[in-house]
Amino acid sequence: MEISMIYYLAPALIMFCCGVYGFLTRRNMIAMLVSLELMLNAVDINFVVFNRFLFPHSMDGWMFTLFGIAIAAAETALAIAIIINIFRVSKDIDVSDAAKMKH
Repeated sequence: MEISMIYYLAPALIMFCCGVYGFLTRRNMIAMLVSLELMLNAVDINFVVFNRFLFPHSMDGWMFTLFGIAIAAAETALAIAIIINIFRVSKDIDVSDAAKMKH
């Protein structure tokens, strides 16, 4: 008995929607970064699921997922470095304070 695709896609959809909600409603840069990572992980799940069901003998979805994980790790390291520098200047990691730094 094979598990249907919907059992994989439904949690990925919920993860992605939670990430979008968190990104749009939070003003803390760390919370926004976590929400962005949640969305990227949902996309990675979709890559693997569609690869498994549409092209079961191919490894393209897995390679895209590994590439996505590597990009997400690099993006997280860079974002945390930027957040630390903003915190050093403004002593807060609120997005509105970072917007004030432009002026």
